[in-house]
Formats: sequence, structure tokens, C-alpha cells
Amino acid sequence: MRAEEKNQRIYDMIVIGGGPAGYTAALYAARAGLSILLLERLAAGGQMALTHQIDNYPGFAEGIDGYTLAENMKKQAERFGAISQNAEVKRVDLAATPKVVEAGDQTYYGKTVVLATGADPRPLGVAGEGDLIGRGVAYCAACDGMFYRGKTVVVVGGGDTAVSDALLLSRLAERVILVHRRDRFRATRIYQEALARAENVELRLNSRVIELLHEGRVTGVRLQEIPTGRESTLSCDGVFVSVGRIPATAFLGGALALDEGGYVIAGEDTKTSIPGVYAVGDLRTKHLRQVVTAVADGAMAAHAAEEYLAENA
Repeated sequence: MRAEEKNQRIYDMIVIGGGPAGYTAALYAARAGLSILLLERLAAGGQMALTHQIDNYPGFAEGIDGYTLAENMKKQAERFGAISQNAEVKRVDLAATPKVVEAGDQTYYGKTVVLATGADPRPLGVAGEGDLIGRGVAYCAACDGMFYRGKTVVVVGGGDTAVSDALLLSRLAERVILVHRRDRFRATRIYQEALARAENVELRLNSRVIELLHEGRVTGVRLQEIPTGRESTLSCDGVFVSVGRIPATAFLGGALALDEGGYVIAGEDTKTSIPGVYAVGDLRTKHLRQVVTAVADGAMAAHAAEEYLAENA
């Protein structure tokens, strides 16, 4: 049964995901006079809300914590009429007219849809990892670092997030061991320079974690040197996994074209393989995933949706 037949409201835009990209799309579209429904599974901000300090978003000379920035973005979009609801999207029909979004126990209809569901932490992939989450295995240093004050922790990864996590933990833990499977880090220069100044951070390059040692909770890790195969053990109180993210696209059910990494294929115009559907932020194929690029995506998606609605009025 169509939305019109059920007397249900048809929104100009449904935004799925309440991170910086989603709320920017909602803000721009609402200011343009469009009716907006934003659906967020948890709280505003997504991964940004878990970031202790954001120093590379323009306009905040002393930086700002991710939670505060997320709440400000939400309030700003709602000031112009965007409606926020907490609900997890289970299924979509993006080819329908209007487009169908099922979330919680409700069905919503929209003329356009903006996908802003981001990406979830990629697991390390070793035995027992899932059982040890919250018992020494963690994926967010900003969230769980405080529990390791004065202790020894291992951080696994070599990109900006891993190095940033190691630096944050270096201010809390007594000893931080950064393990990376390559002979050099992928992190940007400014992070690597800060890493070189951190006296309590040790580096284990060309190494990978092959086992989590535990007695109810993590007690250490077993490492393997990749060039030689030699194994060794490290005692630690916790392991922070920072080896990338998995795009949150399972709810799409194969409706859109994805790249080899599982990200939605969309260019700088944020347009996907289905007209009227846009992918923004960490969800889409792109070279740089930062708050500022997510915000840019949101603005572009709102603009593209305005054009689409005008052409299909």
C-alpha cells in the first residue's frame, strides 16, 4: 500500500544517520524549506561523539570535544525544523516512489534519502576477541582510555586513528606499545611528529597480534614478526584495536553499488546509483574521511536533493 493511501506523511528528505554529514544535510535542506526526518540509531554525532578532542575542525581555536560539537549540530538543524528520531533502520526500498524506510516498528516515506550511517570499527580478527570486548579489548581510546590510567596498553594499527589513540593513551597509561604490521606508519606527518615526542610510547613495527592472552580478561598478546615469523609475548592490561572501519551498509540489502571495500560508490556530488539517493560521510567512497569532509558531503547532498526535487516536482 502506497504512503498516500495510508495517509502517511511523505518527507522531502529522510536522512539515515546523525553524524556530522547527516546533520549538515538536514541543516541545509531544512533551511531551504524542505521537510526533513533524521533517523539515528544511537546518539547524535556517530563516531565523532566519541572523540575526546577535535583540533582540526575550523572555528574552534582551542578545539572542541566531539560530543559537544555533535549536540550543537543537532540543535542547529532542529532550529530550522528538522525532526530527529532515535530508531535503527532495518530495511529500505530506495527504488520505490516514494522511497521506503523501515525503522523500529515504523515505516517512513521520503522523496529523497541521504545515507549517512558511517562505518563501524574493524575487528582484529583473532580468536576470543569478541568475548573479551569490555574485558581488555576496546575500539575507542577516548571512550575507554580512562580505565587504563597507570597501566600498560597495546594499540594495534598504523593510520591516523591508531597513532591518535596511542597519543591519547600516552597521557593516561604508564606504557603504550604501538603495533603495526608494516615498516612505516600511514599516519600524517603531524601525528608522527607528536608520536616521536611521546616518551612512554614504544613501537613494534613489522609485527602483528596473533593471539590475545587472557585469564577472564586480557593479560597480554602474542606477537609475530612478519619478516622472520619469530614470536614473542607482551604483558598488557588492554588492547585497543584501530585497524580501520567497516561501512555500515548491511541494511541496504545490496540495493546500491559498492566498491571493493564495501563503501557506497558516490562521487563528490554524493549521488549514488539510484536517483534521489545520496551517500555522505564515511559511508561513501572517498580519499579523506574527516569531520570537515563529512560536513562538505552533507551540504552537497542537500543541494543535489533540492535540484532533484525541483526536476521531479
